[in-house]
Amino acid sequence: MAPQLKIYVPPHPLIKHWLGVARDKNTPSTLFKTAMVELGRWLTYEAIREWLPTMDVTVETPLALAPATFLNPETKIAIIPILRAGLTLAEGSQTILPLASTYHLGMIRDEKTLNPTCYLNKLPTQFTADTHILILDPMLATGGTIILAMEEIIKRGGNPDLTRIISVVSAPPALQKLSANYPALNIYSAMIDEQINDNGFIVPGLGDAGDRAFGTE
Repeated sequence: MAPQLKIYVPPHPLIKHWLGVARDKNTPSTLFKTAMVELGRWLTYEAIREWLPTMDVTVETPLALAPATFLNPETKIAIIPILRAGLTLAEGSQTILPLASTYHLGMIRDEKTLNPTCYLNKLPTQFTADTHILILDPMLATGGTIILAMEEIIKRGGNPDLTRIISVVSAPPALQKLSANYPALNIYSAMIDEQINDNGFIVPGLGDAGDRAFGTE
C-alpha cells in the first residue's frame, strides 16, 4: 500500500486552551509567546508518542528489582525551528526533548509573490540516516516555506520517513503540497483551518505569529 500523509489534531484540552489564547487578537505579545511555547510543548508530547526507540531494562528500586523502559540513548534527534516564530515552539519542544540537537532554518516570504527564500541555514553538513527530525513551523499556509525546508533537509541526508512536522495551524494548500511530495510524513497540528487569503495568511489563523510573539510589526 502506498504511503499516505497523516495529519493529527490532538484533542488535548491544553492544546485547545492555548490555541484559543493564541488566536485572540487581544492577547498581548508576552502571553501570545507563552501560548506558543505551551503549544510547542504539548504538540511535541503528542508527536513523539510511539515514535522514538526505547529499550527495556531492569532497575533496582529501594525495595526490589523492577522492569523499566527508557528512551534509547543512541537515538539521534534533531529539532528544526523555522525562524522566526518557530523559536517559540522550540522553547516548548526542548522541555520535552532536552538532549535533542537544535538546528535553525531562517525563511522569509516575498510579500508579492509569496515565494520563500532561505536566509539562514544552520543544518549539519550531513544527517545520519537514523536521525529523527522534528520540524517546527507554526503556520502551514501556502506550503512554500515547508517544502523549501524539506528540500534543504533532504539535501543534507534527512530521511522523510523519520521526519515529523509540528504546526499550530495548517491549511489545505500546504497539506496538499506535502502529500504530493512527501506522502510518508506525519503532521501534528493544533487546528486545520479551511482557507488562506490573497496575502497568503491562514483564515481565521493567528495573524503574523512572528510579529505577535516578538512584539514587532
